[in-house]
Amino acid sequence: MAISAPPPNPVPVAYQGGTSAAVPDWLNKGDNAWQMISATLVGLQSVPGLVILYGSIVKKKWAVNSAFMALYAFAAVVICWVVWAYKMSFGDKLLPFWGKAGPALGQKFLIKQAELPETTQYYDNGGVETTMATPYYPMASMVWFQCVFAAITVILLAGSVLGRMNIKAWMAFVPLWLTFSYTVGAFSLWGGGFLFHWGVIDYSGGYVIHLSSGIAGLTTAFWVSTQTKINKGQREISTNNVLLMLAGAGLLWMGWAGFNGGDPYSANIDSSMAVLNTNICAATSLLVWTWLDVIFFKKPSVIGAVQGMITGLVCITPGAGLVQGWAAIVMGILSGSVPWFTMMIVHKRWTLLQKIDDTLGVFHTHAVAGLLGGALTGLFAEPTLCSLFLPVANSRGGVYGGSGGVQFLKQLAGGAFIIGWNLVITSIICVVINLVIPLRMSEEQLLIGDDAVHGEEAYALWGDGETYDSTKHGMYSDDTIHKTSTGATQVV
Repeated sequence: MAISAPPPNPVPVAYQGGTSAAVPDWLNKGDNAWQMISATLVGLQSVPGLVILYGSIVKKKWAVNSAFMALYAFAAVVICWVVWAYKMSFGDKLLPFWGKAGPALGQKFLIKQAELPETTQYYDNGGVETTMATPYYPMASMVWFQCVFAAITVILLAGSVLGRMNIKAWMAFVPLWLTFSYTVGAFSLWGGGFLFHWGVIDYSGGYVIHLSSGIAGLTTAFWVSTQTKINKGQREISTNNVLLMLAGAGLLWMGWAGFNGGDPYSANIDSSMAVLNTNICAATSLLVWTWLDVIFFKKPSVIGAVQGMITGLVCITPGAGLVQGWAAIVMGILSGSVPWFTMMIVHKRWTLLQKIDDTLGVFHTHAVAGLLGGALTGLFAEPTLCSLFLPVANSRGGVYGGSGGVQFLKQLAGGAFIIGWNLVITSIICVVINLVIPLRMSEEQLLIGDDAVHGEEAYALWGDGETYDSTKHGMYSDDTIHKTSTGATQVV
């Protein structure tokens, strides 16, 4: 009797595991490709995305300094991350909210299958509820993916102190804040810390990234602001290039596909839901913010539209792959209106906020929108989608009954921890740095700008704070009176 040949493997050889030493059995090439693409998209949000956006949205005299703050932070975080900070965020537990520091540089560590060692979830009786997270790609992919998240968090924080903070103080601030603040939030919520196991939901960084950067940014701006009297002229934004600002904002928006789409650690249906919801919420929020500007200020502000886009992206982030499309629209309506209200109404009437020189209003666009998104996730997280992603079984939002009400309270408690930790730790860091390096630029640097701080200029034009030099600027100075932008969202 003839023996039939085994059916051919439907997966092409190029995509099969075990085909070579570089393709072990556990490697899923699709997941690895998506994870690396996602990391690249998030990296592009920072460099060049926020480099361009920051360099364009501020006065011309701060363009170089603002862009460089973002560029420097990105490079500094990469080195700190692989030398000690990655394992503090995703390694073995040191404390319930912190991992043990250590390098992520060795070959044996980086080429093995990715794993987050503290993410095994247990029932109260000791049985395993959800096994440890072990994505089907190497540790090198995980280290890099998480690195670009850490980098963009610090860069977002910088938006609060653009054109204000001493660049040398910023250079010291970046590694300290990454080490003592970011790693705590990342381990607590993502790496297997106490909030992770308690069931607080932060799908892709509404708390770890946005709430922390917004609160820390406001705190840093407070300490920078206390060093000198703030005049109205310093608060005004005069965007030096609106079109380039939109280019940077566009990179931020499109890069969010990797930001939210990469966090299931797999190219699966959850990542598809996350990407679609991200765009739904961002578009809705942008439109609502623009409509509010038109209704109350009679003109659509381009900067306002960008702010609305950002608040939508931030708000959906903690629940991107966990809510339905209709919920993404509701979240977009609220993210386009609540931060608009706090920025345009509350900020102008609250004496405390008026005393803090938050350059780009990061508190509103990231802290308010991040906390709002986390709370709304506690309401709208859909049970079936939660079961595809979360380690705690039977997680659900408040509108779905059952334990949903408890989930909403957990979300508020998780947000409170992130707020409290960042207020205290960021203040300590700023006070310590100020003992050695002044946090705020000198009065001369504040007056002149890039030319005094870096000896470089963004554009080959004279004006806006530069010391006139006929050898560089020609015989005639630009003495034209330029009207300062009065767009609806110009609050800082």
